[in-house]
Amino acid sequence: MTNPTFEDVAVAPPRGAIPTVRSPVDRSAPSGLVGLLAAATWLAAAGTIRYWPDVPEVSWDRTEEFALLLAAGASTIAVLTIAAQWLAPLRRVRSAAPWLVVIGLIFAVWEVATAKTAVLPMPFFPPPQAIFEVLIDDHKRLLDCVLASGKLLAGGYVIGATLGFVAGVAIGWSVKAGYWIHPILRFIGPLPATAWLPLAFFVFPTSLSASTFLIALATGFPVTVLTWSGVAGVNSTYYDVGRTLGASSRFLVFKVAIPAAMPYVFVGLFMGLGNSFAVLVVAEMLGVKSGLGWYLQWSQGWAAYANMYTALFIMALVCSGLITLLFRVRDSLLSWQKGLVKW
Repeated sequence: MTNPTFEDVAVAPPRGAIPTVRSPVDRSAPSGLVGLLAAATWLAAAGTIRYWPDVPEVSWDRTEEFALLLAAGASTIAVLTIAAQWLAPLRRVRSAAPWLVVIGLIFAVWEVATAKTAVLPMPFFPPPQAIFEVLIDDHKRLLDCVLASGKLLAGGYVIGATLGFVAGVAIGWSVKAGYWIHPILRFIGPLPATAWLPLAFFVFPTSLSASTFLIALATGFPVTVLTWSGVAGVNSTYYDVGRTLGASSRFLVFKVAIPAAMPYVFVGLFMGLGNSFAVLVVAEMLGVKSGLGWYLQWSQGWAAYANMYTALFIMALVCSGLITLLFRVRDSLLSWQKGLVKW
């Protein structure tokens, strides 16, 4: 074995030191060329909408405005892509660049297949500028419907989540509570909330209260089951240690059982939000005078399919935004599980 030279000793890190490892360059992010391609795709879609004549049977009032909007989007994408070379916060544009290319192609193909060639017949398949026209011309009614749906959803969801959480904790902690609540839960829970529509609108005095009950019912069942599972699944060692240190039952419930069950509670809240949104649409179609579900039914009655697709688009945005907000709350409260569940 040869003795180390002076150069080896000088280069080698001291004993016990942690060697520094350079992080590899992230080569998964698309290059700036993809962002410029996305800008070109959006600009091509804008030119197709603006300069390709529509079929003679129909005309659209917002064609030029929508084409200008896409051209402005193309300019914005190009500027952000170039600026991302020097500004790190703007580099997210690169990760979104492939999707921006696809969206631009969708706009172009959608426009050609509807307004330019009528391969997809009207009124069942309106062009993209028809959706834009509904958003501009009918924005007041759409805003009123969003607010009405939000009010109804918030009331039913909060009531259902609160009652489901309390019932789940009671079943998971108390044998007596489980004896009385569990059979009722097994009888009512598996039935879809929409099956109670005729009875709910007969029993409750107003359509608003009946819809609130149905949304609360759809939310409460998954929250109850998941909360119950979380409380019942807490390691009994935690309770034994707490009792050894003199903890009361109240302390064990609020400081041990509920915090340990919170990951399960949020899973129930996610499931309840999806169920409540589905019930919201059905309830508004049958009983109320405003809301996104009512707007859908109204659009179908008048064969206004552009309005119907606009309502569906807004529903998707609202539901996705609410789930994202709920995930942010979860990551804030359960910081040790941040990023464990993705959305």
